[in-house]
Amino acid sequence: MKVLKEWGPFVLIILIALLLRIYVWKPVIVEGHSMDPTLADKERLIIVKTMTIKRQKIVVAKEYDRNSGKEKNIVKRVIGLPGDTIKFDADVLTINGKVVDEPYLKDYKAKFSKDKLQETFSYNGFFQELAQNAAAFTISATGETNFTVTVPKGQYFLMGDDRLVSQDSRQVGAFSKKDLVGEVKLRLWPLNKIGTVD
Repeated sequence: MKVLKEWGPFVLIILIALLLRIYVWKPVIVEGHSMDPTLADKERLIIVKTMTIKRQKIVVAKEYDRNSGKEKNIVKRVIGLPGDTIKFDADVLTINGKVVDEPYLKDYKAKFSKDKLQETFSYNGFFQELAQNAAAFTISATGETNFTVTVPKGQYFLMGDDRLVSQDSRQVGAFSKKDLVGEVKLRLWPLNKIGTVD
């Protein structure tokens, strides 16, 4: 009984933490530049697995490589819910006939207007070429500035914030709910950016 009194609370705390880790939250690492400037490569995040999926929230989803069949986690933003009709026209997003503001794109859209992101993408010549050849910041998989997508029932349309670099639902199609791992809630690294993520 003495051992139980001394160690019981400690064991209980460890058990609760393990259960939360398994069923509620999970650490992830951002890989790549598709969510720049909102989230940068190698940043460490905490996601919550129990979530209500809403437009413009950042989520982690499972993506399957069609060639190798391997699975990887990707970080993207929810743009369309099941049944939504999404339209882009010269960087203006309309969902179900209503214009939707995308404040998280403001910085890169301004830089695209200024110099087609050439200075921003100076670290990667391929990214510079993509931006130089793009007629708008948000384009379809085939390069159109005006395109419409209807999200299938039970599916979600995901896109990266760095629209010119991101491989997302424009290329691979919509994601089912079972492929959505969780919603990004917290940035743990780097320390100077620790806090919640919008």
